[in-house]
Amino acid sequence: MTRDLAFDLGTANTRVFARGRGIVLEEPTVVALDTRSHEVLAIGEEAWRLVGRTPSYVVAVRPLREGAITDFHITERMIRLLLRQVGVTRINRPRVLLGVPSAITSVERRAVKEAVRRAGASSAHLIEQSMAAAIGAGLDVHEPVASMVVDVGGGTTETAVISLGGVVASRSVRCGGLDIDAAIQTYVRHEHDLAISERTAEAVKLAIGAATPGGAERKAEVQGRDVSTGEPRTVILAPEEVRDAMADMVDTILATVVGCLSEAPAELAQDIIYEGVHLLGGGSLLAGLAERIATETDVVVHKVANPMECVVEGTGLCLDSFDRLRPIFAAADS
Repeated sequence: MTRDLAFDLGTANTRVFARGRGIVLEEPTVVALDTRSHEVLAIGEEAWRLVGRTPSYVVAVRPLREGAITDFHITERMIRLLLRQVGVTRINRPRVLLGVPSAITSVERRAVKEAVRRAGASSAHLIEQSMAAAIGAGLDVHEPVASMVVDVGGGTTETAVISLGGVVASRSVRCGGLDIDAAIQTYVRHEHDLAISERTAEAVKLAIGAATPGGAERKAEVQGRDVSTGEPRTVILAPEEVRDAMADMVDTILATVVGCLSEAPAELAQDIIYEGVHLLGGGSLLAGLAERIATETDVVVHKVANPMECVVEGTGLCLDSFDRLRPIFAAADS
């Protein structure tokens, strides 16, 4: 029996939800590619482990950037392998529902649907990530009461005010956790003449990165390659350096939240003041981000219990009411 599937096809991570089973797969959105033969050598966690440890002709590729497909054929092959891992065959072709950022264009939406269909799905439908995230966070999106969600993902930040089953106001910016990692890499290269990997930058962010000054702040020892000599070298990074490196990216995220709030109708703005803002996504794990948003907006910010799974769980819950929620999917498909 074919099971409907829900995908959170994220820039950083991909998650798959099977109807009646829950989340059945979670992998980094990374493909290890042999540039000589164009053969996909590995995907997901296995490919992520190869980053920075392969011959020059083997490259680790992120086929999605800023929530959109950058390489159609590699994305299709990756989705095909993921579908195979969850039991999809040529005979067993499921219906697939995907969460997508509201910022992607109609051309990019068609590309996502076509990639999924060609990879083995019988049909592909879309739902905006902010709507799926609100459902996954347990918010009652069909009531005439405003709910506001801020989803800080790997490549995009989605902010939306939702009421009566629709998005009343939204802002989306192609900036997320991976952009913060890249900013740290750039800072270390410019200020310390040291090249570090994406994985190292992410580790630094998680270890001492924060959107606000903390109490007893620790420093981090960072290893990389000296840009001038090419030799291995170690530097010590202070928390304030990492804050400076991330400042522009964090400010961009904050501006998106404030902008979305300013677009909300007055009656719904009162609901948000009372209900607060719900923060989710992998980027929400950045220390001090909730406090910064609360300070900038003067609204209470709630961190949801399952910040990284909200989108796929919300998308998966929609599978149970597929026909009833079809108008929501149609809005995202256009």
